[in-house]
Amino acid sequence: MAIQGTIARISGPAVIAEGMMGARMYDIVRVGTENLVGEIIRLDGDTAFVQVYEDTGGLTVGEPVVSTGLPLAVELGPGMLNGIFDGIQRPLDKIQEASGTYIDRGLTVNSLSREATWTFTPTVAAGDELAPGQVIGTVPEFTFTHKILVPPGMGGTVKSVVAEGEYTVDDPVVVLEDGTELKMAHPWPVRQARPVDEKLDPVTPFLTGMRILDVLFPLTMGGTAAIPGPFGSGKTVTQQSIAKYGNADIVVYVGCGERGNEMTDVLVEFPELEDPQTGNPLMQRTVLIANTSNMPVAAREASIYTGITLAEYFRDQGYSVSIMADSTSRWAEALREISSRLEEMPAEEGYPPYLASRLSAFYERGGRVTTLAGEQGAVSIIGAVSPAGGDFSEPVTQATLRITGCFWALDASLARRRHFPAINWNRSYSLFKDGLDAWYRENVAEDYPELVDQAVDLLQREADLQEVVQLVGPDALQDAERLVIEVGRILRQDFLQQNGFDPIDASCSLSKAYGLLQLMLKTYEQARAALEAGATVDDVISAPVIERVNRARYVAEEEFAAYRDEVAAELEQGFAVPA
Repeated sequence: MAIQGTIARISGPAVIAEGMMGARMYDIVRVGTENLVGEIIRLDGDTAFVQVYEDTGGLTVGEPVVSTGLPLAVELGPGMLNGIFDGIQRPLDKIQEASGTYIDRGLTVNSLSREATWTFTPTVAAGDELAPGQVIGTVPEFTFTHKILVPPGMGGTVKSVVAEGEYTVDDPVVVLEDGTELKMAHPWPVRQARPVDEKLDPVTPFLTGMRILDVLFPLTMGGTAAIPGPFGSGKTVTQQSIAKYGNADIVVYVGCGERGNEMTDVLVEFPELEDPQTGNPLMQRTVLIANTSNMPVAAREASIYTGITLAEYFRDQGYSVSIMADSTSRWAEALREISSRLEEMPAEEGYPPYLASRLSAFYERGGRVTTLAGEQGAVSIIGAVSPAGGDFSEPVTQATLRITGCFWALDASLARRRHFPAINWNRSYSLFKDGLDAWYRENVAEDYPELVDQAVDLLQREADLQEVVQLVGPDALQDAERLVIEVGRILRQDFLQQNGFDPIDASCSLSKAYGLLQLMLKTYEQARAALEAGATVDDVISAPVIERVNRARYVAEEEFAAYRDEVAAELEQGFAVPA
């Protein structure tokens, strides 16, 4: 029986309803005569506090509030890839067809098409015993094999299975002995993490194609990373590059509270991007969730839960998924606004006291796991943070730092110098680096970790010497110190920096990055030997081989090994020492 109350008070996106005795926390309700979608977020006796996912303008006190008795849930099944949804998984193209340019209030559309048919191939037979999370069939979706799963919490003996053929997501494909019908799609509440069999140690890297991230501050498959930075420092561009070149099977991109024109760029550019893994459009393995800053605040709060639930669903099929949350600061601002409407006691800078626990609950849903079906899958979370004025001491950045394993600090001064990616190597860090050493030694090179440490040491020494130069000028330095500055410059400009517009340098494999490091550190060793033999720094930097080292990053992957060996042979000959 539906529980019906009435609106007692309205405060922006928050509606206080009376007469809701028997309603439950996080139940979805229909508010007013226009049936606006809302969610109960607090109960006090028979009073329910509802956050409404749509504009509340025009609502009046006394209008009905009806509980559906169900939590906010998403539909999981074929048809999500290549999709663009709002914060509560309503497909924006279907909304436009139904209401035009502007979204009508109270509009209800199916998340997954009920008309589209999918070629279902069963993998079970009558009499089989099914466990939660088990694969019951497959559906081809673009170049991707979509595995149809038994929903968690269900199982039993198969009574009948349909033959291979075309079916909609509403058609039962498996019937159990107890009469339960399994379809190609099933709902799942977004605030509840999907169950797994076991969480695994993060021992394999998530490769982004960016040398500064993959080499200096690596992220693991199933790890979590934060990209904080001020306005214009390149958070969105960095996330888009990771989405395109990262080695995840599926990409979930959540535009959470970003400016409309920035989200428009994403929606326009993503369908045009070519997937470097398959040569097909990148959207064919991507799900976009768009909730811009001018959309309802409450839906923004829900959008990251929608995104992580979709990511967990693909993970349960045994795939690696990367989820980009852009940005969690805008999500936290939505929390703050709703909290203030509910007259809750504010904490630091007006954010609710539970900000850190909500962020933790989101990031903890990442990880590398053994699924219920016994496969291995991973969800890697990369969250952008937009601290006001670039102040990393503000609450959202600090709370995120305590949770995530990677901190990729963007620097506005580097962005102004057109240094891409504008990641400050002196402020960033990764907690996963040591745990990946064994993988690097086995899959890249035995001396890879030592080479990285040498490069980091050179960059640190160069940064210290730059401070001296600013105080007393370069003439006060010895030749050996000037050499450190010159090699540090080569590392900064030709290793840490990448040209996003160059088809070769836009992405770099780990083996090529290792080759570049070899050349640059060999340059330093040979140059230092030349200085000890009587050469000057000017003699070294004017040598033709330096230019060849600088150009190495623009050499195509298939030609790089030969080029590296040729330049290394030149470096072996040493630098000319004046007589």
